[in-house]
Amino acid sequence: MSDKPTPRGAAGGSDSGDRIPDGRNFLDPNDPDQVHTPAKSHEWTDRRIDTREGMWAATSGPGDTSGYGGIVRTVDISGNFERPYGGWFDEVADRMAELVPDFSDGLTVVDRGEITFFVRPEKLLELVRALRDDDALRFESCSCLTCVHYPHMAGREMHVVYDLLSMTHNRRIRLEVALADPGQEDVARTGHSDVDSLPHVPSIVSVYPHVDFQEREAWDMFGVIFDGHPALTRILMPDDWVGHPQRKDYPLGGIPIEYKGAVVPPPDQRRSYN
Repeated sequence: MSDKPTPRGAAGGSDSGDRIPDGRNFLDPNDPDQVHTPAKSHEWTDRRIDTREGMWAATSGPGDTSGYGGIVRTVDISGNFERPYGGWFDEVADRMAELVPDFSDGLTVVDRGEITFFVRPEKLLELVRALRDDDALRFESCSCLTCVHYPHMAGREMHVVYDLLSMTHNRRIRLEVALADPGQEDVARTGHSDVDSLPHVPSIVSVYPHVDFQEREAWDMFGVIFDGHPALTRILMPDDWVGHPQRKDYPLGGIPIEYKGAVVPPPDQRRSYN
């Protein structure tokens, strides 16, 4: 029996072929030339998420809180990007490619026993319908839909993430759609952007009706427009709220508070360490 970890959602068994190794185990962590070598077929030549400085760059210890040390650390997408992915991951990937050719946005990642498929926006609706209806796949539920904002990833700033669950086969996969955010400069300048300049992605409510509220929340917090949603309105913030508060370029707010005769300024007016 293999001692490699089983991915979340994978059934255990005596057959080591059913086990999925941690994606990082495909790489030699002591070989710097191997760790971040992309597959030749990938379109993602740059997988950097952020470049952190000062106190945010330290991986251990007290950090460089003053910025004097000049610590800089690059954060990128980590994991295994090469075939074989292991076990049923390859079976699912092959079936997806068979049903919806060219669905991939050029990147598939296995990390910590989980697999993430990056999907072209125009193929999303067709793909999730196939994932739900095909007998070999049967991902009947989208258990979570959320967004992540990467303002430093030029042309791929907004990522919409879908966690899919197959109750039939006891499997989980993740889809991720990376969208350009043409309105990011407007947000930085004015605190909000024009609706026409916000990122768009097809709604999957017609396939998974229960994501109705999750798409509304993603619109409310991140400003992603889900084309085809039956009623894309705010769900957490007031209807007349300006902007989308969970974007990383959303201006920080604050209320000046007196404390023993002193005034605490809003967060964006406090001392910076970078």
